[in-house]
Amino acid sequence: QVQLVESGRGLVQAGGSLRLSCVASGRTVSMYAMGWFRQAPGKEREFVAAITSSGGRPYYADSVKDRFTISRDGARNTVTLYLQMNSLKPEDTGIYICAAESLDKTWFLPNPHFRYWGQGTQVTVSS
Repeated sequence: QVQLVESGRGLVQAGGSLRLSCVASGRTVSMYAMGWFRQAPGKEREFVAAITSSGGRPYYADSVKDRFTISRDGARNTVTLYLQMNSLKPEDTGIYICAAESLDKTWFLPNPHFRYWGQGTQVTVSS
C-alpha cells in the first residue's frame, strides 16, 4: 500500500510561481513511476506530468510544457515528488493530485493510468 500526501497549496497572481510537493510512503514506493494530475472546477481530471522511478524520462501535457518541471528524490520507503510551476496562468487553477505506480505498459501516453492517488492540493491563479 502507498500513501500520498500533497502540500504547497496557494493563491498566486498570473505569471507567478509555485512549488508543489507530494510525500509518498510505502514499502515499494521507490520502484514506482509517479505523476501529477489536476482537476479544474466542472472539468474532468487531466494529466499534467509524469516521471519514472529513476527520475528520468519526464514528460508533460502540452499545456504546461516549458513552464512546469517534475522531479523526485528519496529512496526506499519514502519518496518526495515535486512540481515546480512557473509562468502560471489562470487556466492552471485547480486541484493538483499526485499519483504513483503506473498501470500502463508503455510510457509517454497522453492519459496515463496510475494505481495510487493522493487527496490533492488547491492551486488558484488570479488574473
